[in-house]
Amino acid sequence: MPSTVIEHIEYNDDEHELIILFRSGIIYKYYDVPLSIFVDFKKSGSKGTFLNQVIKGNFKYKKIG
Repeated sequence: MPSTVIEHIEYNDDEHELIILFRSGIIYKYYDVPLSIFVDFKKSGSKGTFLNQVIKGNFKYKKIG
């Protein structure tokens, strides 16, 4: 299901990094994210809810754009 907030998500398997591009153009990179979290994120019905409940506050991150 398309998100009203998130434009695109991708995962760097070598570095275990989750990259989230928001529709606003802002990009965040989350570190040490297990592949299973990325897979669940992609399958989630609400990307925003998943982000808020599972990712935010649980992984270090950096705003990169």
